[in-house]
Amino acid sequence: MITVLLVDDHAMVRDGLRYILEAAGDIQVVGTAANGKEAVDHASSGCPNVIVMDVSMPVMDGIEATKYIKELCPNTRVMALSMHKNAEYVQRALRAGATGYVLKDGAGEELVEAVRSLNKGKRYFSPQVDKGYS
Repeated sequence: MITVLLVDDHAMVRDGLRYILEAAGDIQVVGTAANGKEAVDHASSGCPNVIVMDVSMPVMDGIEATKYIKELCPNTRVMALSMHKNAEYVQRALRAGATGYVLKDGAGEELVEAVRSLNKGKRYFSPQVDKGYS
């Protein structure tokens, strides 16, 4: 079972992501957080396999939270979740320690595929993401 922490500042988005991931059958959402600080606090009490991390949030954004989480949980894979397609956001997420970047306008199947890929140690990027990050 792949353990996942969902981090997004919108409750409805977290609920929808949970439904999509848990319907896959091999993914268990072990917690949710509404901002980066809550995500860091949650990760410090137990490192999930994958964190689905919104990039833009109040209190502490997903980029800053990713840096802290990678120090606490070096084996946890972080997938940035964003509406931003441009290379600047992708680069910032990667520098912080993210190993994937998925756009919020993608399909639910893409989210499941991305979580499974990260769990296997691979990287994943939505096809529509600006490839100027390499």
